[in-house]
Amino acid sequence: MHRLQRVGWLRAAVLGANDGIVSTSSLILGVAASNATHSSILIAGVAGMVAGAMSMATGEYVSVHSQADIEKATLDQERSELKADFGGEQRELTAIYVGRGLDPSLAKQVAGQLMAHDALGAHARDELGISGTLRARPLQAALASAGSFAAGAAMPLVVVAFVSESNLILAVSGASLLFLALLGGLAAHVGGANVATGIMRITFWSALAMGVTAGIGALIGTAA
Repeated sequence: MHRLQRVGWLRAAVLGANDGIVSTSSLILGVAASNATHSSILIAGVAGMVAGAMSMATGEYVSVHSQADIEKATLDQERSELKADFGGEQRELTAIYVGRGLDPSLAKQVAGQLMAHDALGAHARDELGISGTLRARPLQAALASAGSFAAGAAMPLVVVAFVSESNLILAVSGASLLFLALLGGLAAHVGGANVATGIMRITFWSALAMGVTAGIGALIGTAA
């Protein structure tokens, strides 16, 4: 599979897991910094994981479903145009192939053969940029986002479950940044990007997010 074909699922998986780790660990650190009990921290983390996964699933479903609706409306319009002016649509497809570098006579032949086989599919792919592998799938996207978020959120929660309250902030911070570095490096490697840059980018911004949340938790704990 070409790297560009992995962008869709890679993006969803990385963003979901990254959000799960960052948001849950930040929540845990914020609650822990406010001098909450170990059980309260764990409960808050689990609640954050469930709420975050549901939020990711809902947001992704609505977003991708909107995209699917747009694709359907666009294909319906293209289907009507093919019925109304098949020859004009063939000339339009021929012009697209000529613009991509084909000889006019060859472009006309290719357009004719493709439209004879599947006119709507040819226009969807080459005119509209819609293909079967890239079609919007709302339910699949929602489940993938929720699952990747929950998987990411489970990592700091496991740390909370097995460390003492006195070591919790240090352990969760260190483990979360390690998880994030591994995730950033893996995503960069699979996508063909610079691994070191991917690791530094994700760890810097994630550390900042966790630090700010922990600081606010400490202030609230002091004020209380």
